[in-house]
Amino acid sequence: MCEISILMSTFQSIQQSIGKELEMLNNRIATTLASPNVMMNQVIEGYLKSKGKQIRPIIVILSAKLLGEVNDNVISAATSVELLHNATLIHDDVVDDTKLRRGQATINNIWDNHIAVLVGDFFLSSALFQAIETGNIEIIKSITNLGKQLSTGEIDQIYNARYHTLSEDAYFTTIYRKTASLFVSCVEVGAYAVGANQCNIEKLSQVARLLGLCFQIKDDIFDYFNDEKIGKPTGNDLREGKITLPLLHVLLNESLPQHDEMLALSKKEILNTEEINTLIEYAKCHGGIEYAYDTMQRLRDEAVEIISQFPASKPREHFIAIIDYIISRDK
Repeated sequence: MCEISILMSTFQSIQQSIGKELEMLNNRIATTLASPNVMMNQVIEGYLKSKGKQIRPIIVILSAKLLGEVNDNVISAATSVELLHNATLIHDDVVDDTKLRRGQATINNIWDNHIAVLVGDFFLSSALFQAIETGNIEIIKSITNLGKQLSTGEIDQIYNARYHTLSEDAYFTTIYRKTASLFVSCVEVGAYAVGANQCNIEKLSQVARLLGLCFQIKDDIFDYFNDEKIGKPTGNDLREGKITLPLLHVLLNESLPQHDEMLALSKKEILNTEEINTLIEYAKCHGGIEYAYDTMQRLRDEAVEIISQFPASKPREHFIAIIDYIISRDK
């Protein structure tokens, strides 16, 4: 708990160190989302009251600082990725019929699915507008490619659940597309906005990929524990047929006791609460959680090795601190 508090404090200090840039970001978001429609403005105003930690635009800004100086295009690029990210969250809440996000009622819960989809589309269009405002074709390409990756990742996840695909390669391909690709795009747009060279962009993109994989693995671990801070019930992934790394690891180990029984159970089309709890405990008892943490540590060490190739600086320190925070966070 002490380590988590220290890392949270470090993350807050990172936010404070780029407070001016984050203020510019949030002003740009508010301006971009302003519309002539009273209802649209009311929905958006309510949504923006809980803006989260803004890790993704922070990474855009840190990338720019690591490789150059923050300029107006950096703020536009950071705004673009944050709006696109939120567009996907709004649409996901409709698909999953989510009632709460970040402890607040979702748009589809307060209003309805129809309005939520339209607001999500408005966020998406605003994201593309901000990318175009940079006048940088590489930033525009990164943002549009990101939209394709995120959509493909979600379809991958549905396919894997529907056809019971059990392989680590398939798992990592899916979480790269649905999560890590967003972090990679954050680095790309921040770097392109300051005119960084391609070699540095590729190296920093590898760091972002590893960071993003850690982010999703940690999110998946949350589903094996009951914690109100997280905002979703334990076993929610299994209810949707998703086999994530802790359970995947033990199901791939044919030498474990009850392996065939648990494998057959995991392939049931609909699991009840008792069956979900059985699979969760099976993963916990046979080292699935430990394996997931070990995997994150390995990815973290690889990321630190790559970013250490850059000259010592505060942005470099902040990147490493964010990776550690992501692995240790409690929500």
